[in-house]
Amino acid sequence: MNEPESVCLTFEAACMAAIEMENRIFQNYVHALRVVKDQAASEILLEAALAKLAHKYKLEMAALEGKLDEPISSGPVSIMNLSVRCCNQHQIDGNADNRKALAYAIQMAQDALKFYRNMAKCCAGAPMAQIFTVLGDEQTRLLQKLEDTFEEHFLTEG
Repeated sequence: MNEPESVCLTFEAACMAAIEMENRIFQNYVHALRVVKDQAASEILLEAALAKLAHKYKLEMAALEGKLDEPISSGPVSIMNLSVRCCNQHQIDGNADNRKALAYAIQMAQDALKFYRNMAKCCAGAPMAQIFTVLGDEQTRLLQKLEDTFEEHFLTEG
């Protein structure tokens, strides 16, 4: 994933950068859905892909309208920062099960969060910083949901 430059972007350029990043992740999901054979894993990947598609659509609408809906953040939610990297180079294996698919989705969400946090940092003090902060905060909600599911099904107590 490309690192953001150390300059802030215009609203349109910021939207396009975010759309490009979201599209790369969506394309990763499309590829994963084509190779993964396990039904439960495919369902997890499809749900994550649909969430990315919805987020990308929201960004595309913001680019068209010149503003982002809900520009005020309610803040990030607490995440566990699980270290469940499943795949090198973001390539999931065709024999991946539901655990690997969920780890893959967490990996993709962590990548998106890192992108938004880095962009907010690069734009510190500029109006665009708030937009990237909001997008990052939204990403924490998706990541929390994925982590909670992973914890519920795959992390044992004790």
